[in-house]
Amino acid sequence: MAPPPPNSGNVTSGVCPAPRPAGRLRLGLWSGGGRAAPGGYCAAPPLQAFTHQVSGSRTAQGTRGAPFQASPRAQLLPMGSTALRFLQPVRHSMAAGLSGPPRHVRPPRLVLGIETSCDDTGAAVLDEAGTVLGEALQSQKEVHLKAGGIIPHVAQQLHRESIQQVVKEALSASGVSVNELAAIATTVKPGLALSLEVGLQYSLQLVDRYQKPFIPIHHMEAHALTIRLTEQVEFPFLVLLLSGGHCILAVARGVSDFLLLGQSIDIAPGDMLDKVARRLSLVKHPECHSMAGGKAIEHLAQTGDWQQYTFRLPMQQYRNCDFSFSGLQSLVNKAILQKEKEEGIQEGEILSCVKDIAAAAQHVVAAHIIQRTHRAMLFCMKNSILLPNTATLVVSGGVASNQYIRKGLQTLANANGFAFLSPPPRLCTDNGVMIAWNGIERLRAGCGILYSTDGIRYEPKAPLGIDISKRVEEDSIKVPRLRKIQ
Repeated sequence: MAPPPPNSGNVTSGVCPAPRPAGRLRLGLWSGGGRAAPGGYCAAPPLQAFTHQVSGSRTAQGTRGAPFQASPRAQLLPMGSTALRFLQPVRHSMAAGLSGPPRHVRPPRLVLGIETSCDDTGAAVLDEAGTVLGEALQSQKEVHLKAGGIIPHVAQQLHRESIQQVVKEALSASGVSVNELAAIATTVKPGLALSLEVGLQYSLQLVDRYQKPFIPIHHMEAHALTIRLTEQVEFPFLVLLLSGGHCILAVARGVSDFLLLGQSIDIAPGDMLDKVARRLSLVKHPECHSMAGGKAIEHLAQTGDWQQYTFRLPMQQYRNCDFSFSGLQSLVNKAILQKEKEEGIQEGEILSCVKDIAAAAQHVVAAHIIQRTHRAMLFCMKNSILLPNTATLVVSGGVASNQYIRKGLQTLANANGFAFLSPPPRLCTDNGVMIAWNGIERLRAGCGILYSTDGIRYEPKAPLGIDISKRVEEDSIKVPRLRKIQ
C-alpha cells in the first residue's frame, strides 16, 4: 500500500503527532464521533452492546451497534444563520440530489485486534464507536494448570493451532471481511517471546495479503485504555495495572502518553499468588482443583482468617511507588514449611490451615498494592498532575478481577476523593477486544499507524511511558498507616 498523502493525519512510526482539535459542531452534532477530551483526543462513548456465548474454553460473540443518534442536549442546541441556510429547500435537480451521500458522511472504520502475548489466543472486530462486532477467545488455562505453570513452547504451539480459527470466528461473528477493515492491530510487546511471535507473524501475513495498515500494540497500554471502551473517562487519570506478569502505576495523559510512577522490581502479584497456590498444592483441594492459582487463593481466602498469620509489608524504607513480591513469597513459603512440620505432613499434602494461609497471603498482597497506590495518589495531587474535581483511579489487568483487592482499592479511592473505575472482569484478563480498541484509539488519534512493516519486531520486555519514578522517590511522601481493608 502506498503511504498516505501529506497532512493526512497518519504517521509511519510509533510516535504520536501533535493532538488533533476536537470534532467540529455541525448542526448540533459532533462530527468527531465522541465528546472532546483534554489534549484533543476523542473520548469514546460507552460500550454499546455485548453478547456472551460460551462453548468449552472458547468464546465467540458478535453484535451490530445501533445507528448514531444525537444526545438530547445536542439536539436542543440553537442554530445560527449559517446552520439555518443548510435547511433551506434545495433548488438543484433531483438527479443532483441523489448523486451520493454528503461528503462528511462515511462508514465507521473497523479494526481487527489480535492478542497472543501469553496463554490466551484472542481476536475481535470493533468499530469507531466502540461496538464489539465480533469476538473469539481460546484459553489455554486447562493445559497449563495440569503442567503447574505456563510452558512457553507449549503456549506457542497452542497459539499456532488456534490463531487462524480464532480470527476466522471473530470475523464471522462480526459479519466483516478482511477487505472491509481499516487496519489490523496486534500485541507486539511485552509478553512471552514465543507467544508474541505467533501473533505478529500471522498478522503480518494478513497485512501483506490484504494491503492493510498495521498498528503495533503495547499490551499494558491496551489494558490501561480498556476503561475508555466501557466508561466515559477523560485524560489524565491514574492507572494501576495488575497481572500475572506486571504491576505498574502510571498516569495516562493521552493515547500512548504515560508517566511511569512505579513498577514491580521483581515478580508480579499474579505470579506470586500462583506460586503460593502451587506450594499449597491447591490443585488437589476439592473446592478449587479446576481453578487457576490466583483464583483458588481468592476462593479459599473468603472463609479463612488472615489475622492468623502476619507478614511484614515489603519496601517500607523506600518512599516510592515501586513494588516487590518475591520477598513476600519467601515469607509465605516459610510459614507453609513451618506448619507442615507442625502437622507432620509432606509437601504436596493439604494443610488444615490452608484457608488461613491463603487469606493472609492475599491480604498482604492487597495491603502492599494499596499502600503504594496511596503514595501515587498523594504525589499526583501534590504536583497537580491530577486535579481534585476529576481525579480518577483506574484498575485493570487480570489481578484486578480479585474482589478483595478491588474492594480495598475502592475504599482507598473513596477516602482520597478519587473516582474508582475498573473494566468488567472479563475485560480485565487478556482478550482481543482490548487490542482492537487500542487500535481504534490510535487510528482516531493518527498515532502509530504503520504503512510499512519493514523491521517490525516483537519485544518481550518494553517500558510503558516516561519513567518519573525517581521524582516520586525524591518527594519522599509518607503514607498514613492502612487501617483496614473493607
